Amino acid sequence: MGKQTPLSTSFQLPDGREVFIETGKLATQADGSVVIRMGKTMLLATVVSSTQATTQSFFPLSVDYQEKYASVGRVPGNFFRREARLSDYEILICRLVDRAIRPLFPDGYMYETQIIINLISADKDAMPDAMAALAASAALSVSDIPWDGPISEVRVARIDGQFVVNPSRTDVARADLDIIVAASLDDVMMVEGEAKECAEADLVEAIKVGHEAIKVQCRAQLDLAKKVGEAALVKRQIELPVEDTELKNYIDSFSRSRILEVARGALDKQSRKNSFKTIEDELKVKLLEDKGEEYVEEKGGAVGEYYGKVKKDTIRKMVIKESRRLDGRKLDEVRPIWCEVDYLPTAHGSAIFNRGETQSLTSLTLGSKTDQSLVDTALDFGYSNFILHYNFPAFSVGEIKPMRGPGRREVGHANLAARSIKQVLPAEQPYTIRIVSDILESNGSSSMATVCAGSLALMDGGIKIKAPVSGIAMGLISEGTDVAILTDILGDEDALGDMDFKVTGTAKGICACQMDMKINGLPYSTLEKALLQAKEGRLHILSAMNEVLERPREDLKPHAPRVIIITIDKSYIGAVIGPGGKVIQDIQERTGTTISIEEVDNQGIVHVSSVDKAGIEQALAMINKITFTPEVGGVYDAVVKTLAPYGVFVDFHGKSGLLHISEISHSRVDRVEDVFKEGDKVKVKVIGLDQRTGKIKLSRKAVMPRPGKEEVNAEG
Repeated sequence: MGKQTPLSTSFQLPDGREVFIETGKLATQADGSVVIRMGKTMLLATVVSSTQATTQSFFPLSVDYQEKYASVGRVPGNFFRREARLSDYEILICRLVDRAIRPLFPDGYMYETQIIINLISADKDAMPDAMAALAASAALSVSDIPWDGPISEVRVARIDGQFVVNPSRTDVARADLDIIVAASLDDVMMVEGEAKECAEADLVEAIKVGHEAIKVQCRAQLDLAKKVGEAALVKRQIELPVEDTELKNYIDSFSRSRILEVARGALDKQSRKNSFKTIEDELKVKLLEDKGEEYVEEKGGAVGEYYGKVKKDTIRKMVIKESRRLDGRKLDEVRPIWCEVDYLPTAHGSAIFNRGETQSLTSLTLGSKTDQSLVDTALDFGYSNFILHYNFPAFSVGEIKPMRGPGRREVGHANLAARSIKQVLPAEQPYTIRIVSDILESNGSSSMATVCAGSLALMDGGIKIKAPVSGIAMGLISEGTDVAILTDILGDEDALGDMDFKVTGTAKGICACQMDMKINGLPYSTLEKALLQAKEGRLHILSAMNEVLERPREDLKPHAPRVIIITIDKSYIGAVIGPGGKVIQDIQERTGTTISIEEVDNQGIVHVSSVDKAGIEQALAMINKITFTPEVGGVYDAVVKTLAPYGVFVDFHGKSGLLHISEISHSRVDRVEDVFKEGDKVKVKVIGLDQRTGKIKLSRKAVMPRPGKEEVNAEG
């Protein structure tokens, strides 16, 4: 087959940069493939969907985003020298894309689908993450896969007071608001990002700016699909399950009133779960009695599905019509909260945050510069001194599951909590901070419990954060024109609602958000109302936290490491390290400290850390001895080391200098041996420094009174 003739379209970002979408040149055996190009940045996205339906109960969609090291001319730094498992950063981009496109596949679509997005060329100052969903959507749009798109994502950052769409990496570093928005032509679908304590109205305005830019990108995808023609415009025929109206009505008739009775009971999570399960079991027994074994064998697979739909519809209508929730709360009511700090005696800070049936036990560990985490991606290499890990063991929801490494959910929850707390960390602090949240109970919003517990643990550990941070998860149920906004949602409410959004912040403003829309046509006025209701809940949680610990403790825990930072002249870095690290290793062994040195702005920055204050002081004294620079005119205590006919060599503060025979005394000295012997202590003054040779000239007589001075003073 000869070279393919590609088809392409383009659009402009608000600042005039042009983005091209091309199909038909690469990966043509995929159901859909596109290349997105902006300047030197290129992404290849492919999508393949099986033609055979699975028997799974959920849509088997997988999204993988990977940045190829070759895209920036780098060889991977791992042992195998090839791309390995996805980094946390890449997993987060996978989640952003998945959350935006998954709701737009047809209900009942159970065909295994895989989307792969690769960064194949990169401009280091461009941020490709905001174009990954555009690439995925465009690949779907030029395929025959049934999907109610297109959508796209953009980054919106507020830089110097102005909203900028898809800013450069350099510019976004100065932003005080940074979010990624996903939307279709008509509706916003997903928002995630962070801010430096912004107002709710600012967040809404940023979303609106992002949506306008996305509309342009969606039209470009529709244009490309038209150019592709029938292959993209005529979607494949799929066999979706046909609803069995008779069976569904039977289940509705038997179950609805029973479900409503349980839903109104304000039961705890386990009791409610058991009660709903009992109704389902009784339904199956009744169905067998009424319809017979053959009917149940034929239709039984749909019973659980229809029962779940009836249960969801019943509870939604109860919430809307009665303003009553599953646990008996009002719509805007937060569950009972209790907190405790300093729970773990050996941690450097700790807290328990308990809200309803959700509980986080969070620990703080303070480390030195050598404990920083390595960040090694195609576009970024460096170290981070702030680490937040989130663990969600199966027992937290009363289940059994093998212990494995963190999944994508855990990575996403940790990221949301980390970007929330990051906003209030002190600008200058010498520690590597590691926060670990272990979720011990869960019934909704464990990531927000992590934010609250993490904030308390930092304050318990004496870290001078700017202000405490709390977080809350909100939900929404919409039936026609009726809308119920739910504060502090349960796990069940998350599953049956139309919107799930989490907001974190201080008393002053929003620090981070994560928002997923499950319905179309949500008015911005409703979104603003939900954000204001979230603010009330967030402040309520903050007040409960403040009752336990309102501000950071004055000092670190007695057993926490202390870090002292000193600056030395650049020329002394090698001397402190020593050949092969011999000197610095010796200091660390003798003092029990951890020492790191780096060159910053032509200076040596030295970090000395230890739990032993005396060890730090000893290490500093040893470093100061090595890096000591004498000053002309300075007077120092010295020790005679070597005698020579022309003077003596003395040591002081780790330095050596010559005390010439002519500078020993105001009176003539014929023999050095008449005045000094090795080991004698002598006070000397620096009278000269040779910068070229490093020789130091000293004088003893300069610090001695001249002969007759006492008599002159007496006569005066």
